[in-house]
Amino acid sequence: MAVIEKTAVARDRTPAATTGAVAVAAALVALVAVLAAVDITQGTADVGPSEVWSALTGNAGVSDASVVIASRLPRMVAAILVGVCLGMSGHALQTISRNVLAAPDTLAVNAGSYLALGLLAVTGVSLPLLASSGAAFVGGLAAAAVVLGLSGLGRGTVRLVLAGSALMLGLNAVTEALLLLFPQETEGLYAWAQGGVSQNGFDGVRQMLPVVAVGIAGLLLVGRRIDALALGDDAARGLGVPVRSTRVVTVVLATLLAAASVTLAGPIGFVGLCAPALVRPLIRRVRGLVRSRASLPVVALAGAALVLGSDVLLRVVVPADVAVEVPTGIVTSVVGGVFLVVMALRTRDTGGAEAPDRLRIPGRPAFVVTLAVLVVALVATMIAAVLLGDAKLLLGDVFNWVQGRSGQVVSFVLDTRVPRVAAALLAGAALALSGTMVQAVSRNPLAEPGILGVSGGAGLGAVLLVTTTTGAGSWAIAGAAFAGASIAAGIVFGLAARGGFQQNRLVLLGVGVSAASAALISLVIVLSDPFDTTKALTWLSGSTYGRNLPDVVPVGVVLVIGIVVAVVRRRELDLVALDEDTPRLLGLGLSRARLGFLTVGILLAATAVAAAGTIGFVGLVAPHAARALVGRRHVRVVPVALLLGAVLVCLADTAGRTVIAPAQLGAGLMTAVIGAPYFLYLLVRTRR
Repeated sequence: MAVIEKTAVARDRTPAATTGAVAVAAALVALVAVLAAVDITQGTADVGPSEVWSALTGNAGVSDASVVIASRLPRMVAAILVGVCLGMSGHALQTISRNVLAAPDTLAVNAGSYLALGLLAVTGVSLPLLASSGAAFVGGLAAAAVVLGLSGLGRGTVRLVLAGSALMLGLNAVTEALLLLFPQETEGLYAWAQGGVSQNGFDGVRQMLPVVAVGIAGLLLVGRRIDALALGDDAARGLGVPVRSTRVVTVVLATLLAAASVTLAGPIGFVGLCAPALVRPLIRRVRGLVRSRASLPVVALAGAALVLGSDVLLRVVVPADVAVEVPTGIVTSVVGGVFLVVMALRTRDTGGAEAPDRLRIPGRPAFVVTLAVLVVALVATMIAAVLLGDAKLLLGDVFNWVQGRSGQVVSFVLDTRVPRVAAALLAGAALALSGTMVQAVSRNPLAEPGILGVSGGAGLGAVLLVTTTTGAGSWAIAGAAFAGASIAAGIVFGLAARGGFQQNRLVLLGVGVSAASAALISLVIVLSDPFDTTKALTWLSGSTYGRNLPDVVPVGVVLVIGIVVAVVRRRELDLVALDEDTPRLLGLGLSRARLGFLTVGILLAATAVAAAGTIGFVGLVAPHAARALVGRRHVRVVPVALLLGAVLVCLADTAGRTVIAPAQLGAGLMTAVIGAPYFLYLLVRTRR
């Protein structure tokens, strides 16, 4: 084995291989230089190439020199530094995990760093930039360790993406809760969290340079061990490489670079995923780039070009005065979402989606008892939701209100609270039924409207309407949400259907569409009027605040339709969830049945989003728990899932407006905090 490796290394050092590697590096250096030159000339001030040159040579006026030296040069240098950090971090993580989807984003490193910095802001502790970078490093490293542990050190593509996405949603929910609870302490943190390379002088860049230098030097020093690890654990041990310590050191160094990037410019998404993928075809063709010590600098240059190119593209497409408000990270996230979709189309999966649930058929008495317990829980939850809140009420107050004999204060409280309870109950039931149908169509028990991009598309459609029109009605918002959800679902399920709804393709498509939708939502919010921004952020947190009874009519109507379809077509739903061949043998039009159930599921998710905002994990937890309780037959799963979904969202909404009253947290944040650990538990339970 050692002889083979030495021969391969010698071949990689031939003049032809070295020349090819140098040529690739030179081309990327030239590209970065051109993009940097263009980036310096862009902005709101009328400063062109001649003024920039004069500023660099010391011959410019005071105003021109101030713009170039204090703003544009630091922005350009920061973009290069961030691209280098994320490119090298992503390449190192992908190599040691042997997973092309490992990156600071998919390992939730950015989300962990974001939460750590949010906690610092809330506590009011003022730390220098280097100390803040240390906190971001600790948060990011902890998140990466959890995701890599759950995914078997990244070797399972679907498992890594699912674990990273779930943990990211949970951590971001906690951070968003901090933003809502401590608006003054966290002022400006949301805009920073979108990722922007704008700088005020060179102080930040100067302080981060030593951290970046340590990370780069460390990765280059362990480059040979990383190469050995890429051959496989057994091969690496045969070459005398300590596998565990090498993997730990590499993850630590990669996280250090990612944390430096987050501290300097916020979490700029998907650069660590895209840059190595862009260089990977070159590595296959140019032998000199096979070794990590040669490929790492090339990937770093590709990352710098990607960040600079996104910054330049933003200012070319968007007017300069508007581009100032748009973070560069939004552009890279949209590009990353599209990249994930392309990756999904190229991913091969030898098998379709398979359910990890054990076949379990409880008796009818067990089903009846379960149903009765859930009905009692639902009634108790409804009563508690109506009575509890910033103002505590009694049952007598409710009876008087129903009869029209309550006082003015009680009437006001119940007039605003009852629609919120109705919205939470109906939205929870609709999301649960939508998740049941989506999981049946895809035959994937880990699928749900949020992870598969349906909720993201619905949210984008609704936010566009809310922020561009005034006085939009509930039916109009529901229609916009349905349009967005239909487009997202059409992309995800239309492309996934070509491969028979394979797990890899379906999950990657969903995560890609979700990422692009989230980035576009952030873009709309950033460019919106501040009043509309507050409304959109509150709504996106899954809040029922401000709902009235007409707002819940669309989701109620669609829920009734969905229940009727699920009950009448329950046998078809069982067959669709079974396999590909059995439905056809029994004469069922599989494509038509899938399209019908999927359409109803999209309608349910869209109207739920329109009524209560984006609420995650309910469409996953409720159907999965229902199958665990009563088996897989949908005649039993549907009613149990409906009750579980309604109870879960209603409890989350009640807790969000009661525990910290008069302050409030959206139900979506509460369900994410609850659902993310449960989702991670499912991944542990189904690990093979």
